[in-house]
Amino acid sequence: MSERLDSVRSVAVGLWVRQGRVHEDPAEGGVSHLLEHMAFKGTRRRSARDLAWELERLGGALDAYTTHESTAFQARVPAGDLDIALDVLCDLTFRPRLEARDLEVEREVVLEEIAAAADIPEDIAFEEHARFLYGGHAYGEPILGTRATVRALPATALAEAHRRAYRPDNVVVAAAGAVEHEALVAGLARWLPDRAGGPPPEDPPTPVPGIGMRRIPRDGGRQTHIVTGGLSVPYRDPLRYAIYVTSTALGGGMSSRLFQRIREERGLAYSVYSFHGFFSRAGHVGAFVGTRPETAEEAREALLEELDRLAREGLTKAELDDTRSQLTGQFLISLESPAARMNRLAGIALHGHRYRTLDEVAARIDAVDRTQCLEAAAYFAPDRLATLELAAEAAGGESTPPRS
Repeated sequence: MSERLDSVRSVAVGLWVRQGRVHEDPAEGGVSHLLEHMAFKGTRRRSARDLAWELERLGGALDAYTTHESTAFQARVPAGDLDIALDVLCDLTFRPRLEARDLEVEREVVLEEIAAAADIPEDIAFEEHARFLYGGHAYGEPILGTRATVRALPATALAEAHRRAYRPDNVVVAAAGAVEHEALVAGLARWLPDRAGGPPPEDPPTPVPGIGMRRIPRDGGRQTHIVTGGLSVPYRDPLRYAIYVTSTALGGGMSSRLFQRIREERGLAYSVYSFHGFFSRAGHVGAFVGTRPETAEEAREALLEELDRLAREGLTKAELDDTRSQLTGQFLISLESPAARMNRLAGIALHGHRYRTLDEVAARIDAVDRTQCLEAAAYFAPDRLATLELAAEAAGGESTPPRS
């Protein structure tokens, strides 16, 4: 898929491989992410430095990331250099060396990445909450894997994942900016490998939610981090737009309910917000608050009270009108860059969704009504949620043991 933007002089282009955390065996958790790293260590034609310099010498850039459902390799280059970008992207994606000596180095890099995340309490809280909420499903497992699985991953696991998933019929290509679609197609015909197809990746099972309360004590720290959330609808469900609106009104900015009630009126937190996410087989909604140990119970109760009120009453007409306007503006502003347009196209293709123009999406947001928002708000009801506290020890007190 491609989208031409006449106002820019650059091109963003990317390849999305349908290979992510949900396609991994539990014992090989993190193989997709480690394989993404290894792709940049060199190919039969280019060294690691050559891969980077080929685009950087043009003023461009190369990047990649892994999600639960896919792995993306992206480039941004000046107009006119699309063919070079496609050559580099196809080379590193389909022809990485995957040598054992590189694996040992990159394994250490990923272990450092895992260690860095383990130093951020908010990240720990969300990781533990995801495991709780998704109850053992791969959607709740960390994309990076764990220290144990990454240390144990053999080179053969990376080679097998690459052989199975990294083939043209399992890849989505998206580009946006100063791009002609015919040039994109011609470049892909030139640089994509002639590799036999295989069976499509299996859809993950539908997850069964975890519900209830867990408290995990931690040494040190000055805050307790509280994450609460529940399962909602998958990406293709039409209620997704009402969830966007409802979640934004709840905690999507300084004017939201959570910010005003918990921070501005009661001073219980510096950071408080809502969140939502959508996968192919499920979605989730929820809220977060970080607070001092001595105010943790009060903050948790205030958070759940707001979620309960939202689930019972939905949004007021004024909230709905204001939030639809807010979301439409945010959506349009967020898509001013070629990279954002490219990522939007890729998401549409990966989920088998119909392409809609910006005006059509804005119209969808504007069409959300209070009845739909009340239906969406039901997913925030406290009795449907998993609540996780990463509990710092209060001054002079003791942490209670975890419970489920």
